[in-house]
Amino acid sequence: MKKQTFLYRNGLSIVFILLFLITLSAQAFTGWKEHNQELVDDNGKEIGFATYLYTGHFVSATFENFQSEFLQMGLYVLLTVGLRQQGSAESKSLEEEEEVDKEPVSKPGAPWPVRKGGIWLKLYSNSLSIVFFLLFFISWGFHLYGSWMDNNVEQQLKGKATETILEFIGQPRFWFETFQNWQSEFLSVLSIVVLTIFLRQKGSPESKPVDAPNMKTGS
Repeated sequence: MKKQTFLYRNGLSIVFILLFLITLSAQAFTGWKEHNQELVDDNGKEIGFATYLYTGHFVSATFENFQSEFLQMGLYVLLTVGLRQQGSAESKSLEEEEEVDKEPVSKPGAPWPVRKGGIWLKLYSNSLSIVFFLLFFISWGFHLYGSWMDNNVEQQLKGKATETILEFIGQPRFWFETFQNWQSEFLSVLSIVVLTIFLRQKGSPESKPVDAPNMKTGS
């Protein structure tokens, strides 16, 4: 049997890590240029790239996207426990018991919380959704903080009074930034749930087999 390389075993995560770092770097660089242009337009002074990474402009833009992604995945993981969609590769079977619904059994090779049992098993059994929602709330908080800081910079450049974070959270700007991201994430989940009913991608675990009937539910 041919020995698998590290890249072969971890290619999916490696590629997405690289894509994340490349696009985050591109966002930071272009955001720095845009922010400096805005500062100059408002009679402010340009800032260095390292300084920009601590500004509300960068923090807000970054975590604005993070929080919507984590919310999407957290809800998706949680809602697919009990909800079904006939014909979708993303849904559990309408009738048959799924492997993921079976009670965990303590056995050699099982993760330690399973062998430990009790509260550790309970937490581990729901750890994926717990972590996604924890990451969502942390990212939401950073988005709020960054957007508030950026708003106050704009207020100062315009000669207006700054706002407290409680005053800012009541303004439409923050919620506009929030909801425009949430709705796009919900649309993307809806798309893969519905499109996998009728469309296929040979070789992808996110698709049903090419010759599977449209109304076959699950992958």
